[in-house]
Amino acid sequence: MKILIVKLSAIGDVLHTLPALNALRAHYPGAHIAWVTEAAAAALVQGHPALDRVIISNRKRWARALRSGHRRRETLREIGRFIRALRDTRYDLVIDFQQLLKSGAVTALARGSVKVGFGPGMQHMEMSYLFLNRRIPSVSMEHHALSRNLMLLRAMGIPASQIVYRLPMDAGDHEAAAVLLKQAGIAGDRRLVAVNPVAQWKTKLWPDHRFAALADRLIQEYDADIVFTGGPDDQSIVANILSQMRQRAGDLTGRTTLRTLAALYRRARLVVSTDTGPMHLSAAVGTPVVALFGPTAPWRTGPFGRGHAVVRLGPSCSPCFKRTCPLGNHLCMAGLDVNAVLKAVERLGMGPTRQS
Repeated sequence: MKILIVKLSAIGDVLHTLPALNALRAHYPGAHIAWVTEAAAAALVQGHPALDRVIISNRKRWARALRSGHRRRETLREIGRFIRALRDTRYDLVIDFQQLLKSGAVTALARGSVKVGFGPGMQHMEMSYLFLNRRIPSVSMEHHALSRNLMLLRAMGIPASQIVYRLPMDAGDHEAAAVLLKQAGIAGDRRLVAVNPVAQWKTKLWPDHRFAALADRLIQEYDADIVFTGGPDDQSIVANILSQMRQRAGDLTGRTTLRTLAALYRRARLVVSTDTGPMHLSAAVGTPVVALFGPTAPWRTGPFGRGHAVVRLGPSCSPCFKRTCPLGNHLCMAGLDVNAVLKAVERLGMGPTRQS
């Protein structure tokens, strides 16, 4: 039995598909299972114990190179190698978990006897079902994304109820996280709270001065060590937050791989995050999350499972699922105050140790 999983991006989407991967491995213990993913999320599946092969697409880099004309010939050769790798095996089963045009194109290129995914009727599908020869009746988008993946498998006759991630972390990742925390000035004698303040959508952002005030109060009143996390592009935002703080906090933006970030989050007492990939990474390693939600729906894409807290104002215009606020006031995020986030921290069992 040869199975190909198509789930290209992003970090949260790939994490939400790991339980489906483990369900496939449990049902087909002797199968050869491969996964097509994009480079940004590849570390979450490379070395995964349930996988035999990972095929990596550098779609975004290829697109930039072709648009600019820089290294065009080399880029075309890379694309050719990717297509050959995708087609060098004939799969018995190709599963499109992404349901977007980009995943539909990959599904179309792959050689497979059965190409399966949800049929028409779901939001944002971009007609990806046209590339399938077996279409599962669509389900409501109001189900969580992780649950929808398992529902797809169950409709195919594959048992899928357990939520198991099995992230491919090793001792080296945990050691690297410990070294980074030490370099950031985190001694480990207080409760560690990781704060991930940035997201790709402007509408998902919480004001920098609120993050600064929150971090100060967590340090002063809750006896916490604070470390900020994020990617290289997030460094200027985190620097602005740090400049507005009265207390000292650690900064590891741009210094972690996905696996060391997962190891760091596992060491934390809790993680405070906007609606973005690291929020899901924290939930996947079992660390409680305080998640700040505005334009998106936590019941669809919030931190999965129990033991997390969502802070959401919920005005009538939310969720709008817009990258730009239609009203121009960003009320759904700008209206969240620091006290509401601290109450969520306390709901997760981390109470204050002193008054400000």
